[in-house]
Amino acid sequence: MLDFFKRKGSTSNSSEVNVELPTTNDAIPILENVGVPILENVGVPVSQTQFQRIDLDSLDYDLGTRKQIWEYHVNQRDEIRRAYIKKGSHQPPLETFKKSGKCNLSFQDFWYKNNSKWLEYSPTTDAAYCLPCFVFHNPNVVVGQNTFIVGGFRNWKKVGGKDCYFQGHIGKDPNSAHRVAEQMCKDLMNQSQHLQRVVDHFTTEQIANNRLQLKATIFIFRYLAFQAIAFRGRDESFSSLNHGNFHESLGIMTFWNEKVAEIIEKTPKNATYTSLRIQKEILHVFSAKVKKAIQEEISDAKFCIMVDEARDESMKEQMVVVFRYVDAEGFVKEHFFGLIHVVDTAALTLKKGIYSLLSQHCLDIQNIRGQGYDGASNIEQLKVANANEIARLIDLEEFEIGSGLNQIGTLQRPVETRWSSHFRLVSNLLRMFTSTVEILQNIIDDAIDGEHRAEGESSYDGLTSFEFVFILHLEKETMEITNKLCQALQNQSQDILNVMHLVSSTKALIQKFRDDGWDGLVTTMISFCEKHCIDVLDMNARYVARRGRARNQQDNVTNKHHYRVNIFYTTIDSQLQELNYRFNEDAMELLRLSSALEPREALKSFRISNLCLLVKNFYPQDFTDYDKQVLEKELYHFEHNVVQDPEFKKLKILSELSQWLVRTGNSKHYKLVYRMVRLVLTLPVSTATIKQAFSVIKVVKTDFRNKMENDFLNDYLMLYIEKDIASTFSLDSIVDDFEDLKERRVPFS
Repeated sequence: MLDFFKRKGSTSNSSEVNVELPTTNDAIPILENVGVPILENVGVPVSQTQFQRIDLDSLDYDLGTRKQIWEYHVNQRDEIRRAYIKKGSHQPPLETFKKSGKCNLSFQDFWYKNNSKWLEYSPTTDAAYCLPCFVFHNPNVVVGQNTFIVGGFRNWKKVGGKDCYFQGHIGKDPNSAHRVAEQMCKDLMNQSQHLQRVVDHFTTEQIANNRLQLKATIFIFRYLAFQAIAFRGRDESFSSLNHGNFHESLGIMTFWNEKVAEIIEKTPKNATYTSLRIQKEILHVFSAKVKKAIQEEISDAKFCIMVDEARDESMKEQMVVVFRYVDAEGFVKEHFFGLIHVVDTAALTLKKGIYSLLSQHCLDIQNIRGQGYDGASNIEQLKVANANEIARLIDLEEFEIGSGLNQIGTLQRPVETRWSSHFRLVSNLLRMFTSTVEILQNIIDDAIDGEHRAEGESSYDGLTSFEFVFILHLEKETMEITNKLCQALQNQSQDILNVMHLVSSTKALIQKFRDDGWDGLVTTMISFCEKHCIDVLDMNARYVARRGRARNQQDNVTNKHHYRVNIFYTTIDSQLQELNYRFNEDAMELLRLSSALEPREALKSFRISNLCLLVKNFYPQDFTDYDKQVLEKELYHFEHNVVQDPEFKKLKILSELSQWLVRTGNSKHYKLVYRMVRLVLTLPVSTATIKQAFSVIKVVKTDFRNKMENDFLNDYLMLYIEKDIASTFSLDSIVDDFEDLKERRVPFS
């Protein structure tokens, strides 16, 4: 049924071929063996470590404690391999070696001479190791082959003789693991030397041209990402009429910029820097810089972490992480910090994902002062058996119909993560019910085969059933009550006082609807059914409990009536339970005490005792004993000198107070008050950024044909959602960081 309502002309999976622009033979020659692949990543796990500059001089050369190569960032491994190879085998010339084992044997220094190119010894672990095998170690090989790499070899009695273990490690086969590793070391060093010789031939002008070409590429990538436009096309072959957004945009740039066109024309085909791999690296540079900027802005300040989980279009579980904090100028900031794909949404799984993300970016867990786990908008979901019928109706927006009276383009599909969109959908569906029914009738009449006709009829029967109309009206009434609170909670500039009042009024209205709303709901529903010619069942039949199957039609009607009454109370009770869970007594007390800081409340009555309780009950670890002693006096001074200020009276909400305190310098004069303001502003009540993130994910995953890899998607979202930060980076800084990722075939500096 879902497939039937998908848009026509949906894209199919097609191979993506990287097409390079035509080049000439005038470019500096680059020998073929530069691109000889080093088979290092086959079956090797990609390290999740954040890319950081490595001081090669401070590498750990202790064989027993050094990190494995695969534990470094994938773009740093070759650089680190070269450093180890250049240093050579670790062969300390000790006067005596530690004796061990039953035979009391030890390592012998003359073994160095016979195996000088590979044998290493660690006094720390009293074991022998192999340098080439360590440098190109694959952690997925058979455990027995890791002896000279991980644990070390120390069975000295097996060295020498016919079955010498050293010779067995080297192997007689020219394709043994050890000999292959030795050849890979030679190839790596030859590749490095060749690249250096090529780089040395570049002039200052050629380097400037390289930078200009790369900046043109980066500029286009940034523009496409900012607009949420796909980079690649379905067919980028030379004969294609549309080479994709990136190549077409590059063509426009070269049309208007002769300098860029000339440079690209002369660029070697193996150094155009326009492939999908390059796109991913450039996006990763942007993403890393954005995260670093956010991390540096948070620094050691207190922050809130907000998490929401939902499934994407491919039904994979994913978790969005957003940080909320107050910056140095007093502004409340909410920043998307990552999309984590998880195998499930169990608490332990989410916890591990969050801890991993924080540790990677040096953010102290101890500084978290609020945690919000939204749970994909459970506050709006009705947990009833008929939910599947509503889910089917949700896809009505996917109809592709012509213009005219039957057009229903304004029938909005609800975003799973936007509360208000559900309410708008239900309201619009009730308003446009007649048109929607007519469209379903047209689909049935125009069906190309029996299967499609049956699916259309099934949807029609469900839509025009009394049960569906009942659920629809019940949803509309409950969502209408909670909509105001939902909108307030999605406002980043949080008005705590307003939220507190809305929570109370929402609870009261839902309770009133539970107590007095049944008769009014029935009246409205019957009127709607009569207007749209839907059979009305007896809503006043008395329920009689019976065993076994209903004995007659009246029993069926009676049981259905009882079922609807049960849904009514269950639905409303679940709403009240959800509100009471999210806004329990502690949460409401926190909001009540915090509201004393609101400028409007402070002008009425500056409740100093409430603020002292706020610190005592909710933020004891953020204030020393001395702070708590002097807090009350500082609050009195604040009331007399600040609250009575004419400028203070112009402030309306707490976020404005925070900015004003910094701007006037009062944040330094009243440090304890300002600290309270910052802590309260980090409360995880806003969900606007999380909702935006999931909306963008939906657009991106749909428009990009659901083919983006997790890391690529994460970096893309970071660039799009945090474009305000990304736009501050100069193109030159991106070029520099891109060059630092790994050795390039052409120099950029």
